[in-house]
Amino acid sequence: MTLPVIFLMGPTAGGKTALALEWCQQLPLDIISVDATQVYRGLNIGAAKPSAAEQKIAPHRLIDIRDPSQPYSVHEFQQDVLVEIADIHRVGRIPLLVGGTLLYFKALMEGLAELPSADVGIRKSIEAIAAQSGWAHVHELLKQVDPESAARLHPNDAQRVQRALEVYQITGKPLSIWWKEQKKPQNTSMHQASCQQFPYNVASFAVAPSDRSVLHQRIEQRYQQMLANGWVAEVEALHRRADLSVNLPAVRAVGYRQIWAYLEGEYDYPTMIEKGIAVTRQLAKRQLTWLRKWPALQWVPTESQADLQNTVKNLAQWLEVESRSPH
Repeated sequence: MTLPVIFLMGPTAGGKTALALEWCQQLPLDIISVDATQVYRGLNIGAAKPSAAEQKIAPHRLIDIRDPSQPYSVHEFQQDVLVEIADIHRVGRIPLLVGGTLLYFKALMEGLAELPSADVGIRKSIEAIAAQSGWAHVHELLKQVDPESAARLHPNDAQRVQRALEVYQITGKPLSIWWKEQKKPQNTSMHQASCQQFPYNVASFAVAPSDRSVLHQRIEQRYQQMLANGWVAEVEALHRRADLSVNLPAVRAVGYRQIWAYLEGEYDYPTMIEKGIAVTRQLAKRQLTWLRKWPALQWVPTESQADLQNTVKNLAQWLEVESRSPH
């Protein structure tokens, strides 16, 4: 018997944590965070890490597992999450994977291309070009050899732009082609999907306000509340560290990058807020675009308590069936 796994996805500020906590109080679920920012210690307020009270209700795995000076990769997430899933299954409970880093979810279901290892020489040459001409220029170089990857990546996403150009220079084959050559999973029903890389039956759910304007309002309110809670001071502590720079993924996280730029005098406080809210809304838009393409996805209505209780009931029935079924 193989116990199932539940995915709970959604855009930033969409209500994932509140729904996950509600589920965990009524069903035998343990939460695994699927968030590329919450893995870093010291990134708390802006990462919307669960509070001590929330952690008491439902402990979250895979948060605070890495120093921000040490990048955490999707490959490492794949390895770590499988260990956590097995640990939760071992005691007869169900893993609830919750977060907005949809690349991590996608990597679990579809696997990742077997890409070449990093080449230190090529990486340094790309960094030298960036130091001289800027990452926008490196992005233009990528566009010439891999327009599809360039269209997908923001010019300021230094880490991924560098990696995409590096892969091309090592192999002569665009990163976009490497991805296309992967085998795609076949979905088996409206409620579950399985693949060779991820050997579990999965129920995929998503939560977000039905009205986009409501989501935008939530994003702005949460951003302002984070500032009131001391977010700038949090980033100031990171900024004082000599081993951290804007090229690290932790520092480039949405919201953190804008405060870092403010601390370095790139723009004033009101501009920081404007840019921070704008990039958060852009992130939510990208997340919703990804989710619209997600197979067998069930959107969870949360407008009323009756809707929520109905979802809990249906999920409990699915878990019972899945837990009894041989796989």
